[in-house]
Amino acid sequence: MFWRGVWGYLPANIVQGVVGFLAIVIFTRVLSPEDFGRYALAYSILTLSHVAVFSWLEAAMARFWAAEQTPDGLSAHFASLYRTAFRLTLLFLPAAALILWVWPMDPGFRTVVAVAVAGIPIRSFAKLAMERYRAAGEVTRAARLDMATTVGGLVIGVLFALGGAGGAAPLAGLLLAPLITLPFILPGELRHIRGARVDRVRLRSYAVYGYPIAASLALAVVLSSTDRFLLAAFMNEAAVGAYHAGYSLANRTLDVLFIWLGAAGTPALVMALERGGGERLKTAAREQAATFLLIGLPAAAGVALVAGPLTEVMIGEDLRRVAAAITPWIALSALLSGLTTYYFHQAFTLGRRTGLLLAAMAVPALANIGLNLLLIPAFGVMGAAWATAASFGLGLLASIAIGRRVLALPVPWETLARCGVATGAMALAVSALPAPGGLIELMLDATIGAVVYALVALTLNAAGVRDVAGRILATARTRSVPS
Repeated sequence: MFWRGVWGYLPANIVQGVVGFLAIVIFTRVLSPEDFGRYALAYSILTLSHVAVFSWLEAAMARFWAAEQTPDGLSAHFASLYRTAFRLTLLFLPAAALILWVWPMDPGFRTVVAVAVAGIPIRSFAKLAMERYRAAGEVTRAARLDMATTVGGLVIGVLFALGGAGGAAPLAGLLLAPLITLPFILPGELRHIRGARVDRVRLRSYAVYGYPIAASLALAVVLSSTDRFLLAAFMNEAAVGAYHAGYSLANRTLDVLFIWLGAAGTPALVMALERGGGERLKTAAREQAATFLLIGLPAAAGVALVAGPLTEVMIGEDLRRVAAAITPWIALSALLSGLTTYYFHQAFTLGRRTGLLLAAMAVPALANIGLNLLLIPAFGVMGAAWATAASFGLGLLASIAIGRRVLALPVPWETLARCGVATGAMALAVSALPAPGGLIELMLDATIGAVVYALVALTLNAAGVRDVAGRILATARTRSVPS
């Protein structure tokens, strides 16, 4: 199931990556640094509000669908989640409007935040359907929905930006794109709840499972957004915009890879545990961890190595210098975050001990606040980048240590060593290349780096990649022989 998902979600994640980079290229040029900074702050508010109110439902959909395979069970499952989502929406929107009305803030920023908050329930309904598709192994439907909302969000956001909507433009795309998809996906989902009511016992178990996940996600948002708010407090919105540009560029590159692998990996681990028990789970987990390292380690190192030419190509001139300086640190942070979130955190969800997940996330979140308060006044934007990398490192160690109390997921040390050697060889090769700057340097570094890493990884058989390549070639030869 893991590899079927990996290849099935590949087109969607290519689209995610392309759209993410296009968004950085376009919005860092069309929006002023101040408007880009307002967008970054409002997006953090959007994410935190979504996590606090709706994410526990999405987590329950992902985890419990596989266990609810009777007609009555599925009806109660869908009714409990979707009816609760509707009720939360009716409470959330008036409360959010009241807070926006009474909270003292700049009128322009108030508009940006209002657009962000209005899209939260809409995004949640689309996310519920997405999680159901993934849990059911409906890879094509999940990928199509993902691509539709991603591409639609960019197109709509760019149109609003060109129309002068400022920092609200990207958020308008995030609101309207999923709204357009709802008439096509909701009727099929809601047919499962006909005649069924909210099962309070079931919903309580979902809440016990999901709320700690939501709280841990909220801490993750704090971990990834505290720096923006403190930069705004100690410096200005233009500094937030420059930091967010570099952060988005580095983090997006790694995040797309981990989301891709995680979209396939999480349902595969759940199925392995539910249908094969602990031994089958360990086999599946070891394979996934090795794949994460094989792809993630060189990707992070590659982003750090090409930070200069990458920012020249991708980011507007006003934001470029700061973005290039922080990109290597954010690439390291993204690698640590991806391994933590998409692998080591699975111990808590698979073991249904999500309360301990909250404890694991509290460590880096609290460290991040303290380090940012200490480093931003002294070092500005670079201090925020250092604080982020250190916090994610602490989070990885905390998750491994606490997670072993629930479910000891294997760590493929041999794969780490071999991928590390291949990555080191790649770094040496790229460092020796000339630096003409811009797109030429970026393409040269990326091409040579990828070739060197691939050759060394194949030679060392890192993560069993040579064995996999041999099987693929053997299958291709068999198919090419006439019967």
